[in-house]
Amino acid sequence: MEDAGQKLKRARERLDLRYRDVEEASLIIASRHKNDEFAIALSRLADIENRGTLPSLFRLYSLCAIYRLDLAEVLEWYGVRANELPADAARISLAKTHEVRFSVDNAGEAQFPLSLEPGIDLRRTTYLSRLIQRWGKLPLMLLGSMDLKHHRYAFVGTEDWSMYPLIQPGSLLLIDDTRRKIAETGWTTEFERPIYFLEHRGGWLVGWCVLEGGHLTVLTHPASPCAALTFDFPEAIDVIGQVTGVAMRLDQARRRRIRS
Repeated sequence: MEDAGQKLKRARERLDLRYRDVEEASLIIASRHKNDEFAIALSRLADIENRGTLPSLFRLYSLCAIYRLDLAEVLEWYGVRANELPADAARISLAKTHEVRFSVDNAGEAQFPLSLEPGIDLRRTTYLSRLIQRWGKLPLMLLGSMDLKHHRYAFVGTEDWSMYPLIQPGSLLLIDDTRRKIAETGWTTEFERPIYFLEHRGGWLVGWCVLEGGHLTVLTHPASPCAALTFDFPEAIDVIGQVTGVAMRLDQARRRRIRS
């Protein structure tokens, strides 16, 4: 298998460039940027191509400019995948609130549902994973850190206020279907308490759960106008999984006041 140096050599040879040609071209780039780090000496180019010497960032830039290569692609030859930058960043927790400066153009691609079954009623909470007809790739920043295609989706109906204001109507939920066991302890606030997505004969529910004997009670948020519901378990209701991600709007309070 060709290493990165051999690929650069092949790119040079396709353009019929000699070592001297590359050196002279790199001097032009170095002069334009007023930085000698962009210059590539003959011996250094030979080492890059034949000895696996790692070029500096400046020299790699010059080679890409001279050979008309995409810098991100050449970085991949060296094992650096720029499109994974947002995903790697998402795995690192920072204590302080901060701005994200990644370019959307370099955010990479993530699997995402592109086509849904026609006739979906957005007013009702819906199990989207059963309605997805076609998967595709979209350049969605930060989603690369999630195994999206192997999770499940749900859409909270625009008239489903059961977990408001914690989960807004119209929210998109990410569901981990490996977490189906109802947790009884392990939280101190409502934000830490596991939220579950469930299916029953009449549709789907999202909420906190209490399992007692053969009965499962789906609790709503105390601020919600919706009442808790109790089902025979597991005969009358099934736990699809735990909600692990939410994408939602933050302007529903005004809509609720208008509605009421």
